[in-house]
Amino acid sequence: MLDLKGVDAGYGAFQALFGISMRVNAGEAVAVIGANGAGKTTLMRVISGMLPASSGTMTMEGSDLRTTPPHKVVELGIAHVPESRRLFPRLSVEDNLRLGAYIPSARAHFAERLDYVYGLFPRLKERRGQFAGTMSGGEQQMCAIARALMSKPKLVLLDEPSMGLAPVIVQQVFDLVRRIRTEGYTVLIVEQNVSQVLKVADRAYLLEVGRIVQSGSSAELAASDEIRKAYMGI
Repeated sequence: MLDLKGVDAGYGAFQALFGISMRVNAGEAVAVIGANGAGKTTLMRVISGMLPASSGTMTMEGSDLRTTPPHKVVELGIAHVPESRRLFPRLSVEDNLRLGAYIPSARAHFAERLDYVYGLFPRLKERRGQFAGTMSGGEQQMCAIARALMSKPKLVLLDEPSMGLAPVIVQQVFDLVRRIRTEGYTVLIVEQNVSQVLKVADRAYLLEVGRIVQSGSSAELAASDEIRKAYMGI
């Protein structure tokens, strides 16, 4: 589904990604793990078109992402749940969801998609008229994921979904990830909480200082002494 080969990217003269090659197959949940500053968020921004790659190839079901304008990436079936959620705090929950359905194909099925995400996340239906910024961190993350699902994506990008949340809420967020997996969505998730994300992903890539240094099944990476010591505190 998603295929990256030799992708470089950065900010001005600063290079943040070096020769990234990875793939995400339909139906998979793939994790990119690594420390803060490893380049995980940069990778997500490059895939969703927010930051241009400087070299390499990126395709989504055969379509060239490097030549696709950012606003068209959503139409290819990629929905990005950004770091720190990025909701509109002074808009209601439902208005935030409405913004997730702005592409023509989603607008035509807005009521249907709204019923779908309310069925998936009943708490959002209870709070549909509430300002998004007044909800708890876990509820806001739920709203951000639901907003992404409004466009009926083929691939959901989750950027640090557990960041800044209390431990009990972190567990709820990973339960949300499991829930959307059971709905058949393909997921690419970047996360610092290595022990939790390896429980929900099929495969994983370890990113260090902008380079992929290890990859394999989640079970393989969870069993790696190097990863256990460096990222799990074991």
